[in-house]
Amino acid sequence: MRKTASIHRVRVTLWLSLGGAAWVLAMWLAGDVSGAHGATVTSLLSSELSHDASKELSLVAVDYPPGGSTTAHIHQAQALIYVLEGSIEMQVRGAPVTLSPGQTWYEGPHDVHIVSRNASNARSAKYLVFMVKDKSAPILTCSYNLASSDCPD
Repeated sequence: MRKTASIHRVRVTLWLSLGGAAWVLAMWLAGDVSGAHGATVTSLLSSELSHDASKELSLVAVDYPPGGSTTAHIHQAQALIYVLEGSIEMQVRGAPVTLSPGQTWYEGPHDVHIVSRNASNARSAKYLVFMVKDKSAPILTCSYNLASSDCPD
């Protein structure tokens, strides 16, 4: 009887160890994919809507270094993006889209921004984001399954 309990304990320990190692590997890979080279976000303008004091307009500039990216996030806003320089890859659902200077993108208030990255590993990229959002809402919130420390500033 003791031998069976001991074998069971060894199996449980083995499975827990393998599961822990798999979790550590997944976290390391997710950190690598999400990009240690995050975006620089600069707030350019914020103004209350004239007909609704609970809403505001925000304009931000986003600069990506070569190969830069941000983790999955939600804007809780209607966001319009206009590419100024370089190429960026965006995805909320469906296939990712690569945008070049002069092209635009729309993101709804409930869309999870799965992919947001510089499409080039050699050149920087820059775009503007115009948002209509609740005054109390942050410009972005990390996706529920990512640690807040992975969120861009």
